Amino acid sequence: MIDGTLPTTEDTLAMAEKILRAGPICDECLGRAFAKLGHGLANAERGETLRTALSARGVIGKPGSCWVCGGTFERIDKLAKRASAMSDAIEFGTYLFGVRPTPRLIQGEKLFFRRFPTDTYEPLKHAFNREMGKAFEAFAGHGTVDFERPHLSYVIDLSSDTITLKVRSVYAYGRYRKLVRGIPQTRWPCRKCKGVGCVACNFTGKQYPESVEELIAAPFLAAAGTHEAYLHGAGREDIDARMLGSGRPFVIEVASPHVRSLELVALRGQVNKTAQGKVEVSDLHFVSRDTVALVKETRAEKTYRARVSLAVPVEEEKLLAAVSSLIGRIDQRTPHRVSHRRADLVRVRRLIDAQATIISPQEVELTLRGEGGLYIKELVSGDEGRTTPSLSGVLGVPALVTELDVIDVSALAFPDMV
Repeated sequence: MIDGTLPTTEDTLAMAEKILRAGPICDECLGRAFAKLGHGLANAERGETLRTALSARGVIGKPGSCWVCGGTFERIDKLAKRASAMSDAIEFGTYLFGVRPTPRLIQGEKLFFRRFPTDTYEPLKHAFNREMGKAFEAFAGHGTVDFERPHLSYVIDLSSDTITLKVRSVYAYGRYRKLVRGIPQTRWPCRKCKGVGCVACNFTGKQYPESVEELIAAPFLAAAGTHEAYLHGAGREDIDARMLGSGRPFVIEVASPHVRSLELVALRGQVNKTAQGKVEVSDLHFVSRDTVALVKETRAEKTYRARVSLAVPVEEEKLLAAVSSLIGRIDQRTPHRVSHRRADLVRVRRLIDAQATIISPQEVELTLRGEGGLYIKELVSGDEGRTTPSLSGVLGVPALVTELDVIDVSALAFPDMV
């Protein structure tokens, strides 16, 4: 045992001597060959201890730049200082470093391990990332490494001497109600200029002046000190439909936030104030990125209220019977109105319940509950035979939805349904 901290054997010292005699090597790389020996020691301390012990036996290492890492570990403090400066204005608690070695480093590392194989060896990448983290914490004054979901993810490219930083998004779950018609769920690029900006869109790049996404995101962007946020909804209502009832589940993703400790109660109040009469949100709470997939992929049951116009008067008894007959399996070929952006398929959905309130011989209000993905407008109109059965088809009378509201979106998988 050397200095009471590094247990060694003659075999260990013999291997360390071979490494020293092979060429100039830094204490970090020498120590990496024996990284699993001893506790509470840095590799550089292991290397220094072994070098001292061998020096006492007359074995002196060759001077010069380390033939294994080429002085890479000597660059850590400067790189960590740069990385810390990049995070100066960013609130974070955890971080992770990754490194892209130069081709020369990769080859040197392979040669090193091939010539001096040990069962106590630590790869250069592991050692470099750990030492970067320790130096980074010293410069930043705080931070804890997180291998799963770090707030800050750094990648250091040693070939180009560049550092890239990715700031993990913040995610909040809630429900929104869209109180007016004519607003899309997400930002919609101008059809003519594809978002670049032209006369048709008044150089906004947008087909519609505002969206649910933008109305909700605005206070979040200001509070987080960033310029990107995305709304991930549990499905979407048509532009001309309202979203009422308890609202549609969604996750707002705030990308590259400078501030993470967002006050969700205050933000809810700001959204509801600035978007008053258009959009309101409720039940905001922080979630993980996994909730985005859960919200988007869960096939929720949805309840609609539809005002329907009939081309000719229909007797009440016949109309009520026709509505009831729709309950069950519905075959829907991709509707004409979305065929430009969705695959031409026949989708099988189920209408779970249907109720009708007669307003006049040519107008009825329907309350329909169905599986996610059921096209309600086409369930009524038939879409030229692409949806079967349909109200129009059963009645033998053209029928059109004149007003549509979503009044419930529910699934046990949603965070607020547990």
